[in-house]
Amino acid sequence: MVKSAAGENARAQDTQSVGARLRERRLALRLTLRQVADGAGLSEGFVSQLERGVHSGSIATLQKITAVLGLDVGDLFTWDRSPAVLRFTDQQGFAFGESGRKVRLTPKRFHHLEAFLGVFEAGGSTGVEPYSHGDSEELLFVVSGEVEVTVGQTVHHLAALDSITYSSSEPHRVKESAGGTATVLWAMAPPSY
Repeated sequence: MVKSAAGENARAQDTQSVGARLRERRLALRLTLRQVADGAGLSEGFVSQLERGVHSGSIATLQKITAVLGLDVGDLFTWDRSPAVLRFTDQQGFAFGESGRKVRLTPKRFHHLEAFLGVFEAGGSTGVEPYSHGDSEELLFVVSGEVEVTVGQTVHHLAALDSITYSSSEPHRVKESAGGTATVLWAMAPPSY
């Protein structure tokens, strides 16, 4: 079998870009090589070689690593950095908590930041109990209305244009508090949903 120089070059570029995507995602999640390697059942050196494009890895190996990184293997090969427009009117959103709806504002392929718009009817909340998710930095910005934000044991009262930041790993709860409709914007880095 004869290998062409162009074919070998394309394969090398693919290997490097997959490795670069793995590294970029790992860093966005603030994970060490050791954490990814342990989670995937691989050696730290092997994961490092994958990231540097020294090895391409099998599909099974990539599945293990992408599972740790919260990706699908296909995400490594369909990396699209072109602008993505999401029309609010096209978004279905989903019911959230009690008398609340959440709409994703960032595409799923956006790996460094995640944003949602939340709308709570009078007395609506994220649920009866505080919840936590991942280990992200989270920002809640009140677009309109008033909310009560409980983080840990502390209750914060926020009005339109107020904001609060906290770790998503800390139990938290949001509740509309003025008897009207409240709209909030959540942003999380790295994504944890």
